[in-house]
Amino acid sequence: MNLNRKGKTALVLALVAVVGMAFRVSWNALRDVAGAIGADNTAATLYPFVVDGLMALALLAALVLTGKDRKFALRVLGTYTLASLVLNYVHGLVPELHGASVDWGRLADWDPANYALVLLATSLPVGSIYFGSDLVAKVLHHRPASIPTVVANAEKSAEIVSNRSTADLAESIRTPITVAPVRMPDPVAVDFLKSALPFKPVRAIDPAPITVTAKRAVAATSTRPRRATGTVPVVARSPRPKRTAEQLLDEARTVTAGWPSAKVTAEGIRREVHTSPANARMLRDTLLAERATTTP
Repeated sequence: MNLNRKGKTALVLALVAVVGMAFRVSWNALRDVAGAIGADNTAATLYPFVVDGLMALALLAALVLTGKDRKFALRVLGTYTLASLVLNYVHGLVPELHGASVDWGRLADWDPANYALVLLATSLPVGSIYFGSDLVAKVLHHRPASIPTVVANAEKSAEIVSNRSTADLAESIRTPITVAPVRMPDPVAVDFLKSALPFKPVRAIDPAPITVTAKRAVAATSTRPRRATGTVPVVARSPRPKRTAEQLLDEARTVTAGWPSAKVTAEGIRREVHTSPANARMLRDTLLAERATTTP
């Protein structure tokens, strides 16, 4: 359930009231302990603010700081809370502290415990100076984490806008551009304008023709034979009519009419008539037989 503004204010005020009453209870015990270790009336009155006041300061610093600094503030808060608890516990065990009838520097009957308690009580003010100054310095030099977040969000927004602009640009490039047709002037209007001009328009100079020398043309012509790109598929080949035996024989007679008999070979006929080796041999035998019968 979300609290409204008035509910949050009431909750904070109630917390302040509880902390104030708890501080008043602890203040009585810490004042008596401070008097037992040799503090005067003014110092004993201010002693509770040194211990419990640093606890409040460490709590506020923990709410502001982050990371290692926040852990440090929580450690200070826990240490001073434990120290205040021990001194309040000792105040409850030693009734003489209530009436300030205890000897100075005597917080326990057992000497080792007494030395430890006196060392704890006297070191808390010095620790408050050190740790309090350190916490205040950390809070003053702390940079909120919201600043990098805002910068990162701004960079991300700029990248999104840039990507969107690029996409829109690509879309606009793919859109065909329609060019309006240019209307040529009416010939009658052009003749009228020519007659109305006070001067004769200058005739456009025709560009001089570019003459290409034969030497350059020959140099530009490539004499390298064209390489074969592969076998032409059967489908792409042009159909060639099939010749009969009589047609082949007539072509062979025409081609070899001026040949001597020694030159009439199957290979020569095949190259000239463009036929198969078997047909070339048949044509050779027929032509040689005809020449043998016609020769006297």
